[in-house]
Amino acid sequence: MCLALPALVVALKSDEEAVVDLGGVRKTVSIALVPQAREGDYVIVHVGHAIGLIDPVEAQATLALFAELQATQGEAAR
Repeated sequence: MCLALPALVVALKSDEEAVVDLGGVRKTVSIALVPQAREGDYVIVHVGHAIGLIDPVEAQATLALFAELQATQGEAAR
């Protein structure tokens, strides 16, 4: 199964790298496939590569669903 997640671009490092925030974790990813990405944009990240831009409202909704799923799984584990 492959999973790509929305992440917020918090800093541009170079023409091909950016720092993104993914659920409080910051990591450097390649933006070679989305050179138009800027700070404040949401990108879809898969295996260390931003593979597309995503609408901020859609990104927030997706992140909220993941948070809800995580909370539900935590309750089930008790």
